Amino acid sequence: MNNKHNIWIFILYLLIAFLLGVSVAINFLPSKKVSPANSQLYKLNEVMNYIDKYYVDSVDVDSIYDSAINAILQGLDPHSAYSTPEQNKAMMETLEGSFEGVGIQFNIMNDTVMVIATISGGPSEKAGIRAGDRIVTVDGKSIVGASTEKVYKTLRGAKGTKVKIGVRRQGFKDTYTYEVKRDVIPTYTVDVSYMLNSTTGYVKINEFGSTTAEEFTKAIQKLKKQGMTAMIVDLRGNAGGFLEAAIKVCDELLPNRQKIVSVEGLKVRPEAFYASRKGNFEQGKVVVLIDDFSASASEIVAGAVQDNDRGYVVGRRSFGKGLVQRQFDLSDKSTIRLTTARYHTPSGRCIQRDYKEGTDAYYEELYKRIANGEMEYADSIKLDKSVAYKTVGGRTVYGGGGIMPDYFVPVTKNDGLDGYYEVANTAAMVQYAFNYTNSHKESLKKNYPDAKTFQSKYTLSDAQLNEMLTYYKKLSKKSVPTLSAASKKELKIWTKALIGRNLYGEEGFYPVINTTDKTILKALEVLKK
Repeated sequence: MNNKHNIWIFILYLLIAFLLGVSVAINFLPSKKVSPANSQLYKLNEVMNYIDKYYVDSVDVDSIYDSAINAILQGLDPHSAYSTPEQNKAMMETLEGSFEGVGIQFNIMNDTVMVIATISGGPSEKAGIRAGDRIVTVDGKSIVGASTEKVYKTLRGAKGTKVKIGVRRQGFKDTYTYEVKRDVIPTYTVDVSYMLNSTTGYVKINEFGSTTAEEFTKAIQKLKKQGMTAMIVDLRGNAGGFLEAAIKVCDELLPNRQKIVSVEGLKVRPEAFYASRKGNFEQGKVVVLIDDFSASASEIVAGAVQDNDRGYVVGRRSFGKGLVQRQFDLSDKSTIRLTTARYHTPSGRCIQRDYKEGTDAYYEELYKRIANGEMEYADSIKLDKSVAYKTVGGRTVYGGGGIMPDYFVPVTKNDGLDGYYEVANTAAMVQYAFNYTNSHKESLKKNYPDAKTFQSKYTLSDAQLNEMLTYYKKLSKKSVPTLSAASKKELKIWTKALIGRNLYGEEGFYPVINTTDKTILKALEVLKK
């Protein structure tokens, strides 16, 4: 079926589902007289009728319809999408800022659910579950060997419902069962905010949700009290989220009436958004960090900072998603996210990558960047010089394929870290750090009572590194690779960071790994200019 037919069927579904407000019913005995306007829908119902009556095996008609809707949307562009009620609920939980469940962080190690941490004041902590516990049963049924998705589905549930969780605890033979009453568990989109040095603050945003603006504002206010006069906003790996959240983040950084973004589409009234109030950080220096997986809302922020010459963008070329989706709710609580407009940065550029070759080719372009050397060399990036624009200060920027950073930070292959990469590609560091923290938590907390003290004073010894490498040998069933001094240093830093995360969450993790992060080091260098 070609794209025109796909679009026609899709329009018919919209007419029925949205204008009439009823779901589409399959007519197994249709009238022989069919109006031209309904011919394609009639054809689809004919196919479903034959499948239902004559197909060799039993089929799930609902899943076929789900697949058909997916095919229709994917024929439009790579970002229009359909979500079942279950998928939609899971996707929206983090964006909305909370979910309902038992309040634990976990990893699956050797087919066992390991409790990494309990949410402070949350249901599991109140019930008596501790970090280090191994969850073996839920409501009397074994959960050993379950997938991450199944664990989420089993532990999450409506506020007020109860679940019995069976755990085994290190040093005890018995299984202990705790009844946990589920509650609302808050989620956060700002991973961490802290001072990199006496004047530079660092804020890591993992996605743009309904609470991002509030979290970002609080982070700025906290860091300003600590002396922040320059800020690094880390959007690496941030795939986007709500447009409104990105606009509010920009509003904190840009002076009044500076343009943030504009949107326009065939069926959408053009609209521009401007900084509308006094932001909390309009004067100090700003650097935004991006990489290949920074997309959509992240690119709006990076583009607004760059085009207004408010600060600099550091890292690698961003993903290149300049399409705006609007969510429509369907009658069964499933949803579609339909592309309704393109957004343009303040200079007027659209950074959406071409998708004429189809969805597969669209996403494979990221792998081509690696093959073409774009990760290593800035001059390997093919910029479309026909879509050149000017920033407020007269600098040239380009559209048509993501945000090109002002300062490029390459991925370096020949960095002497081959041994580090080999060990890091297993779960050895994670398992060692978890077990070490669990066994030494009391002394660690006593000697390093907060994240800042841990970051500045804790040092991983050679003996601990060797212990961790023993985990690697056990897991990989390989001998320990030859480790350069650089590899040993990186393994120590990451193992320390993982121990810090087990002790103090992200505040114990990022301040450690960021000490050797090349992109952050480059950003600090840029801020000195």
